Amino acid sequence: MSEAKNPWWHTATIYQVYPRSFSDSNGDGIGDLPGIIHRLDYLADLGVSAIWLSPIFKSPMDDNGYDISDYREVAPEFGTLADFDHLVAEAKARGIGIILDLVVNHSSDEHPWFLDACTGRDSRYRDFYIWRDAAPGGGVPNDIPSIFGGSAWSFHESTGQYYFHQFTRRQPDLNWENPELRAQVYEMMNWWLDRGIAGFRMDVIDLIGKEPDRGITAEGPYLHRYLQEMHDKTYGGRDVLTVGEAWSATPSSALRYSGRNRNELSMVFQFEHVTQAWDPEHGKWRPRDFDLVALKKVLGKWQLALADDGWNSLFWGNHDLPRAVSKYGDISGYHTESAKMLATVLHLLKGTPYVYQGEEIGMTNVPFTTIEQYKDVETLNMHRLHLEAGLSPDDFIAGANANGRDNARTPIQWTDAEHAGFTTGIPGSRSIRISGTSMSMPACRIAHPSSTTTGR
Repeated sequence: MSEAKNPWWHTATIYQVYPRSFSDSNGDGIGDLPGIIHRLDYLADLGVSAIWLSPIFKSPMDDNGYDISDYREVAPEFGTLADFDHLVAEAKARGIGIILDLVVNHSSDEHPWFLDACTGRDSRYRDFYIWRDAAPGGGVPNDIPSIFGGSAWSFHESTGQYYFHQFTRRQPDLNWENPELRAQVYEMMNWWLDRGIAGFRMDVIDLIGKEPDRGITAEGPYLHRYLQEMHDKTYGGRDVLTVGEAWSATPSSALRYSGRNRNELSMVFQFEHVTQAWDPEHGKWRPRDFDLVALKKVLGKWQLALADDGWNSLFWGNHDLPRAVSKYGDISGYHTESAKMLATVLHLLKGTPYVYQGEEIGMTNVPFTTIEQYKDVETLNMHRLHLEAGLSPDDFIAGANANGRDNARTPIQWTDAEHAGFTTGIPGSRSIRISGTSMSMPACRIAHPSSTTTGR
């Protein structure tokens, strides 16, 4: 009997591109799809199997594209649908797949569904979102907080109800209990799959089963039913990768997402190695001192938990996390050695490694000195809240410099020319620090070793 063939992503390396800050083709200071096409030979030379694109969809960019106003249109600053099809074709010619960021826990408040839902309680799309009357005596329906600070409920005056949002008020949560909403999401997913993409990274997918009336936001009772339905209606039977962002995942619940007989996802991103270094009260804004033993325990625990079933995703950084070599290495005296050590560790663990843009050249955090230099909505909201809770301004800036999301979103450094070769114009996301932020060494191949040589 022939041995079952492992899926392609068991020996793949995935490279994450944050389109806004990757490569600008037209000099407007914003990275775009033609810029990514221009860099495909570089990525092919690195040995990547697939490129995960952070959201490229039409959006007002309240949360840098994680607030989508049209799931079937490309944001004009990134290009056109024709540019996207060209990217898929050119990447495929080099043996590289394109993975899209699927953001379906919430939409933008400018999405036509929400705009229609706001016209009245009898709107066809009203139940695509979560609406509740005020609590007895007035005020928000309950005390669930937004992840970005404040209440998760915002009042819509013209219809006299509150709507639910786990992120900014401009990101209303979708109501996954509504079968018509789910059907439209699945139709949209198939539309992209039919264009030849290699899969989806699913943003905060553990939140779609929420039951706000019961105070349940993550891993609600119907979550896995929804994922199994999604699998059956879309990517099941297709040779694609699906990875779910699941901050709430534990080693035991990860098997529910990714077990071989579960018919849900290929794998999940879990964040225990990240959150174990956060302060109990102030979270990542007051990080604990680095604890190597604690880090090794977490990595080892997850390797053992998914050793025989399920699958690990391996990563140090992404668009939400600090630069790996700044977080886990020593950039003051052992920059190159630290970056190479971290790459070695990542690629020798069992799982699929994800490399964030610029990680391969050792890009570092960019320290800022004042809150006005930050652009990320989370950092700006949390600055006010944590200062009110007693954290000093200097301590907050130190925490933001260590863990804030702006660290990973500065433009990638391609050359030692002006603006680091990212653009011929003025970078739209922020100015670029050149000195001391990347290693002067040639890019090395990052293809994951085969399972036969690593015991994977």
